[in-house]
Amino acid sequence: MELSLLDLVPVRVGQTTSDAFAASHELVRRADELGYTRYWVAEHHNMPSIASTMPGAELMYLGQGTENIRLGSGGVMLPNHAPLAVAELFALLSAIYGDRIDLGIGRAPGTDPITSAAMRGHLGEGRMVDRQGQTIDPVEQFPQHVIDTLSLMTPEGVRIPLQGGREHTLRATPAPTEGTQPLPWLLGSSGYSARLAAEFGMPYVFANHFAAGATTGMKIYRDNFTPGAYGDEPRTFVTVNAVVSPTEDEARLRSEPFMLQMARLRTGGQMGPLRLAGDDVRSIMTDQERMVAEELSKNWIIGDPQQAKGQLEELADRFGVDEVMIQPVAGAMEGEELRHDAARIQTIDLLAEEFLR
Repeated sequence: MELSLLDLVPVRVGQTTSDAFAASHELVRRADELGYTRYWVAEHHNMPSIASTMPGAELMYLGQGTENIRLGSGGVMLPNHAPLAVAELFALLSAIYGDRIDLGIGRAPGTDPITSAAMRGHLGEGRMVDRQGQTIDPVEQFPQHVIDTLSLMTPEGVRIPLQGGREHTLRATPAPTEGTQPLPWLLGSSGYSARLAAEFGMPYVFANHFAAGATTGMKIYRDNFTPGAYGDEPRTFVTVNAVVSPTEDEARLRSEPFMLQMARLRTGGQMGPLRLAGDDVRSIMTDQERMVAEELSKNWIIGDPQQAKGQLEELADRFGVDEVMIQPVAGAMEGEELRHDAARIQTIDLLAEEFLR
């Protein structure tokens, strides 16, 4: 079974953004050494515990020093961006890293509506409007924007009609070298994204690490897949949160900071940097938050190496996949280095010993 990584570049108490990126840079280089298949960074905005806001820009730094691992976005939230800007950035990544680039595209904003509107230049309005004051719904434009983004990275480009029957052909520059175009993936957490990926014949990933419904979504995708430029068969894998430690007790302890964060996200609680595992998080977690956290974490991979191996194998069998992308969410403890994420590296090391060696 292949293993891959999803990284939100987590920020914990006492860390700076610089510290968090240094720790993630070490994580991806270690994953590359261990034989992980791909490393994706996410797009989230206005969240104190997450530093990953611009996947394409971050990969310019995070990919340095890697040799084999695929680098990608998990994903670019396309409603926040102009298709040409995304196409140019990922064409540039392909010029730097060759055929190792994945372009994961999502429809969700990755933030609240006000921040999302501000991302598109409508600061303070809380909504996107055109020059006539009419509300623009970028989600409605999503299918066409996917087509435009991918077409801009091809030699044919996008043909734009002009007055008088003329046309202008627009292409992303620098253009990817032939054979190095980014591999596109459509990401989602609903039947809509599954159907769209199937219609476009694109590889597809359901966000199983935070949303329910993966079984239904993947069935819709497989049942409706249309062969095309990206392959003759459906192509997918499953995502999951993971905390692996030498003992189950330690794994459960280290899972609590991210559990608290997810519980507060669901209940509208106050968000901040990730707390430290142990008394720091346990002293502030309410009974309601603990109940929500425990329910959310039932589908996580938590345990010692043998337990984690069994859980991952069961997960892969259940979804019929031969690749699992883990989000290593093990929390830090008091006194651990700020620019070195020992617990997350321990998770990927222990899983590699079970699957990749």
